[in-house]
Amino acid sequence: MYEVVSPLGEAAIDTVSVARGLLDLNGKTIGEVWNGGYRGELTFPIIRELLRRRYPDVKFVPYTEFPIQDIHGSTAELHGRAEAAAAIALEKGCDALITGNGF
Repeated sequence: MYEVVSPLGEAAIDTVSVARGLLDLNGKTIGEVWNGGYRGELTFPIIRELLRRRYPDVKFVPYTEFPIQDIHGSTAELHGRAEAAAAIALEKGCDALITGNGF
């Protein structure tokens, strides 16, 4: 949970609970969501291999099965792509998503 406090003593925004992280990835399904930038075609396979070494029973839904989350476009377009990715993640049974990679 994040809390923002104004120096005036008034709440600046509502607090929002954040989901707890996964303690173990064995037996979990991880989705790869890519924004089309920074060499995802090279980095996602490396990330997959490194995670498989540590968690041999982890499964992946590769970035090629998700729409690219291009950061350009109208708010409606961005929302539509995010909704499409979320629907795919639910359909494929993803327990978590990798939503960023690179520098």
